[in-house]
Amino acid sequence: MSWAYLACLLFSLAGMAILDLRHRLFWFADARRAAIVHGLGLAAFLAWDGLGILTGIFHRGDSPYMTGIDLAPELPLEELFFLVFLCWLTMNLYTGGARILRARAGRARAGRARADVDGGPAGERP
Repeated sequence: MSWAYLACLLFSLAGMAILDLRHRLFWFADARRAAIVHGLGLAAFLAWDGLGILTGIFHRGDSPYMTGIDLAPELPLEELFFLVFLCWLTMNLYTGGARILRARAGRARAGRARADVDGGPAGERP
């Protein structure tokens, strides 16, 4: 039994938390909404895993880096932490990307407004 994979997942989750805290992306922006979205995403992925396990598509597999603790048949403990990480990563990327796009659009609008005031892109007046 090894805790290496779980330790890596926890380290990665800590990174998501630090990014979230620093930029107020998801959990640190609105905890109530984040709990709902994260919970629904986690439930959807667990249902997906359950369906894959029931149909025989997903198997636990053996790895020397896993704890060997199963939450259900063919569902290792690490899978839960991976899904939590995956949902958090997705929401951090989504909200961060949306902020970048909004900032770019704002700068573009400001640039167009300056060009209108200055008389065009080159600053020339007719």
